[in-house]
Amino acid sequence: MDVKIIGITGGSGSGKSTIVRKISEVCSDFAFIPQDNYYKDAVYMSNTNITAFNFDHPDAFDSDLLYKNLKDLKDGKSIRMPEYDFVHHKRKNEYKEVKSSPLVILEGLMILYDPEIRKLLDLKIYVDTPDDIRFIRRMKRDIAERGRTVESVIKQYLDVVRPGHFLFIEPTKEYADIIIPEGGYNEGALKVLTAFVREISSLV
Repeated sequence: MDVKIIGITGGSGSGKSTIVRKISEVCSDFAFIPQDNYYKDAVYMSNTNITAFNFDHPDAFDSDLLYKNLKDLKDGKSIRMPEYDFVHHKRKNEYKEVKSSPLVILEGLMILYDPEIRKLLDLKIYVDTPDDIRFIRRMKRDIAERGRTVESVIKQYLDVVRPGHFLFIEPTKEYADIIIPEGGYNEGALKVLTAFVREISSLV
């Protein structure tokens, strides 16, 4: 089986999941790997010490395991993907069985940072969205889904998210094959992307 991996990256709240959803409208049969599942444990974190662990740094991820899992999928093997609890900031005890597929989609903040992971990607996409839009989306998500307070979201954004974006995420834009401004609202870029997906999945 010839496995192709599409990597989708961009800042927090940039609209990466929207791109994944657009791909699913063209090809529903793919293996989805969120980089967020590969965060390391940070059980000592809370709303009051929200920056005690920097989720916006490359060292926050178990990149060795992510690479191994991607390599196995590329080789046609199934993997046991970790699951992450974002309320308690730790890896869950259970794993998700993911079968290899002709199309694998890797989505996450820093998937283009590691050169070894970059080499596994057949198409690299950077979603480029203005800072204010990204911050609003992040705040809504963290409050609704991750039990954060407004104050903790603001502190985390100013102390680590924003600096991390400019240090580690935005510079990886140079490695992208396609840059999509405004995420899922850029019809031209989406047409190029969906054409690539159709070719991989043999859809007409």
